[in-house]
Amino acid sequence: MRVIAGKARRLNLETLPGLETRPTTDRIKETLFNILQADIPGSSFLDLFAGSGAIGIEALSRGAEKAVFVDKNPKACACIRRNLEFTRLSGGQVLNMDVMQALRSLEGRAVFDCVFMDPPYGKELEKEALQALFRSSLITADTLIIAEASLETDFSYLSSIGYRLVREKTYKTNKHIFVQKERE
Repeated sequence: MRVIAGKARRLNLETLPGLETRPTTDRIKETLFNILQADIPGSSFLDLFAGSGAIGIEALSRGAEKAVFVDKNPKACACIRRNLEFTRLSGGQVLNMDVMQALRSLEGRAVFDCVFMDPPYGKELEKEALQALFRSSLITADTLIIAEASLETDFSYLSSIGYRLVREKTYKTNKHIFVQKERE
């Protein structure tokens, strides 16, 4: 796995061994950032269930001002720190805690332009995170939230919790959904 573009272009990133995480492939990451390219420069980026940190690091490499990485696995957080050090990208903050705990700890301290989440599949953690984000001051109606999920994941509940689906991009084995808060 590598950084696709920007300041750290072509640098290889460390990933966690084993099946604890599912790194986003370079091809899917490139497609994702082609969609996001106008939203990244100068942004504040939140990477939830961050794994190796590849998505947030890509955002920093492409000009995000800051990226906060959240993962409850200490090995994942150590991997993210090593990747940040190796790429020499500044503006990264790593939070070794559960996503819900991290969202509570960030409350009142940050507002994010982009939020990316890639939770374990089949546990409805994306729904729990979306509900918590909606109730928080961490996002606005302009914040773009991207969830990576299995193709089977049902997002029909989005409007009932206050979101609108902006875009959906499907791949062979998974999909990205792009959502924003409904404007009042």
